Amino acid sequence: MVESKVCIVIVTYGDRLKFLVQVVERVLSFNQVTKVVVVNNASISALNFTDPRVLLLNNSVNEGSAGGYHKGIKYAFEHVECDFIWLLDDDNLPEDTSLDKLLEKWQIIEGADNKKALFCLRDDRAVHVKIAKGASPKRYYLVADNFLGFHLFRIFYNQYYKFTDKFKKTGEYKEQVTMPYVPYGGLLLHKSLIADIGYPDERFFLYVDDSEYSYRITQNGGIIWLIPACKVIDIDKSQGINYKKRLFHSQLLDEWNFRTYYHVRNRMSFYSRVAIKNKFMFTVNKVLYLAYLQAISVVSSKQSAYKKLLAAVNDGLTGNLGKANPEKF
Repeated sequence: MVESKVCIVIVTYGDRLKFLVQVVERVLSFNQVTKVVVVNNASISALNFTDPRVLLLNNSVNEGSAGGYHKGIKYAFEHVECDFIWLLDDDNLPEDTSLDKLLEKWQIIEGADNKKALFCLRDDRAVHVKIAKGASPKRYYLVADNFLGFHLFRIFYNQYYKFTDKFKKTGEYKEQVTMPYVPYGGLLLHKSLIADIGYPDERFFLYVDDSEYSYRITQNGGIIWLIPACKVIDIDKSQGINYKKRLFHSQLLDEWNFRTYYHVRNRMSFYSRVAIKNKFMFTVNKVLYLAYLQAISVVSSKQSAYKKLLAAVNDGLTGNLGKANPEKF
């Protein structure tokens, strides 16, 4: 069997060289990797790689994850001789055997090259771990008519599962499970699939662009397989992971910033297109949850953040995407 050729696409920004170097060194140790495309989103670090397999694409301004991965995937698809494109964040450190296992699984799992994609497990993503052990993705993804995760008729349902989860024994990982959509980091795509689904939508700029992009695989009749035996380790901590819940407070309001704006706006845009089945029920959930957040904003003195959240919701529902005016943050 001819060994597959893999091109890695990584997007970096800011001062993240200490993470990026570890990831690049790791993937260059894999025999199947013929090229590493690093998209430099106006990083403040001096990036300089001597290995000829590393190609640096420099942006003069930060074009966000959507613009960065659009540029990197497009370049790899059009200019790199390879069979697969493996997407990684600049802090996604693959385990030594992850790529070998992914390519072995590719041969075993049925489906045409343009009708499947494989995704690595990241242990710090609790929902992914639960799904990898057999939980239904429908519990967490694409809940019909929800508004920012709230659904009136699922309040007791969610509380029941939170309670019973405390008493469930930790199960074993499955060989593979399906996901409706996934983040960029750890996603392996065949070039023929990219020919079908295209490139990320740059209008999202930051956040949810990976969900929208990978969900095209599902919408195109393909299947995304999460492979628990193939792992990548996040060597940097995600936004908001250390937030402490407090009475009469909301993380959305307490940590309002440009990241929150894009997350709310883009989630509304994406979900309004794929998860609204009953507009009346969606409106009920929207009115109730916004009323709750408004009350919380008064008690916690976050009225300014609440007004900006309303603007983000409206921008998402009306399709007002693109890089936003900083006044919205």
